[in-house]
Amino acid sequence: MPNDLVSGSSVEAAAGHYSAVTRAIEVSVRPIYLEEQSTPEDDHFVWAYQVRIENGGLETVQLLRRYWRITDALGRVQEVHDDGVVGEQPVLGPGENFEYTSGTPLTTPSGIMLGYYEMVTDIGEAFNVEIPAFSLDSPHQPVRLN
Repeated sequence: MPNDLVSGSSVEAAAGHYSAVTRAIEVSVRPIYLEEQSTPEDDHFVWAYQVRIENGGLETVQLLRRYWRITDALGRVQEVHDDGVVGEQPVLGPGENFEYTSGTPLTTPSGIMLGYYEMVTDIGEAFNVEIPAFSLDSPHQPVRLN
């Protein structure tokens, strides 16, 4: 992940809701375990994640690409690079937001996702917006007490 995500961004998490702000663009994520689509006996665990991208800045921006890093409970990593989100490259003016829901399967009962969106301003300045790291937890994950 590019180093410029660290400067000028902040991250917070509260009860299953994760949020990060980069250059006044807030990305909020809420993961949801999908019991009805999962088959734990076959090592198949599925999550949906609801994303809200809100432009709290003064510039119009467009989301061009996304990058996801998905790590399962065994440390196996899958990387996803693709144009837009859910088939769209939304343009957000000041105060506007865009929401979508997507999903991911894992072969382990837990994991973690993080990433960034590649954005461009209406004057052509490119920058990355952090997607906060969020936990994928199922009720099938063994509880460990320290």
